[in-house]
Amino acid sequence: MRRFLVTASVLLALAGSLAARPAGPPPLPHRLADTGGGTQLITAEAPGTASTTGTVTWWDLRGGGWVAAGSAPARFGANGLTEGATRAQGTNTTPTGLYDLPYAFGIGAAPPGTRHPYRRVVEDSWWCQDNASRAYNRWVEPRPADCRAAEAEHLVSYATQYARALVIGFNYHRPVRGRGAGIFLHVDGKGATAGCVSVPAAAMDRILAWAEPARRPHIAVGTASGPTAITRY
Repeated sequence: MRRFLVTASVLLALAGSLAARPAGPPPLPHRLADTGGGTQLITAEAPGTASTTGTVTWWDLRGGGWVAAGSAPARFGANGLTEGATRAQGTNTTPTGLYDLPYAFGIGAAPPGTRHPYRRVVEDSWWCQDNASRAYNRWVEPRPADCRAAEAEHLVSYATQYARALVIGFNYHRPVRGRGAGIFLHVDGKGATAGCVSVPAAAMDRILAWAEPARRPHIAVGTASGPTAITRY
């Protein structure tokens, strides 16, 4: 009997200790203002606006709760992050906000299991960033006369970064000249990006194999706190 009472006392004490322990914060997607209305989400979070590194996590909505499907170290713009709604082109900053993912592309073939629309890069593939062009912030093939080569990215020239990538829908559907063009989630290069979000090649392949267009994946980009906090989007 004494052993039973001691065991019961220990169990009660443990239960009380567990009950007193504060619950951790809910998964990040539950703390966002919006997740895009789908059942898949990518979060790209940096410690602050001056940061050039952070974390990308991809999530699935299951049974009403968000569950992390994978995570990887991320890189951001060489000049950090800035509010997407007021970003200026050419500043080497990553725009914060919530965006859709129109399609994937790459110099290499799509990874096995890829379901997202995937466009192969060829020699004539360019991304127009010329503010004076009708094709501003669009893939062009070949490059039109009104899109100057000096104001466009020759996609095949970025063999490492654009081996595989996802278009981020920043300033894409209703482009505002001067705000920025060609913002992607792509493979890491040598360092910080010109404004894109990048991850290691293996992580990029995993993300492309994971993403399902029917589940309407979005990407939320932001900082841990402050006016550009990821939870605001």
